[in-house]
Amino acid sequence: MASGTEKRKINNILDDFDKAHTSPSNRFLQWIYIPLLTFGLLGLVWSIPFPHLEFLGRYNGFVNWASFLIAFAIYYYYKVSPLLSYGILLIVFAFSAGIVGLEKAHINNNWPMMGTVCLLIFTLGLILQFAGSGSETKPTGFSPQMKTLLDSPLWLMSLIFRKAGVKVR
Repeated sequence: MASGTEKRKINNILDDFDKAHTSPSNRFLQWIYIPLLTFGLLGLVWSIPFPHLEFLGRYNGFVNWASFLIAFAIYYYYKVSPLLSYGILLIVFAFSAGIVGLEKAHINNNWPMMGTVCLLIFTLGLILQFAGSGSETKPTGFSPQMKTLLDSPLWLMSLIFRKAGVKVR
């Protein structure tokens, strides 16, 4: 069971997100651009070359810069809402499988490089995010948009849990 402080923190984040995103068209677009931005960002960070570290031995290919991004994000989400962090972790596993699939498609089927595909996906997500935020009565600046990038998966996962009948607040 979450402590009172944790409940207040998740309530504040979700309430702030709800207040800042009231436009029906933006609410609809969020179901599209939040996963696109998250997948694209994860793939872009995944594509940054990671040094070969001897002490990792045969596990060298399993650690990359995205591993640190995932660890940071899941830790943050866990501190805010343990329940939502579990749902997000499942999505991260699915996104990771998709990224590995893109890498294999590049190697085996001559697809574009995974980083290029993820850059296109991330760019499409950004375009949709700015289109959606432009439909808001009080458009936000760039700095709040970056905070939104971190909190939006929490908000979307809370909606998914709510639709499934799971109480998150």
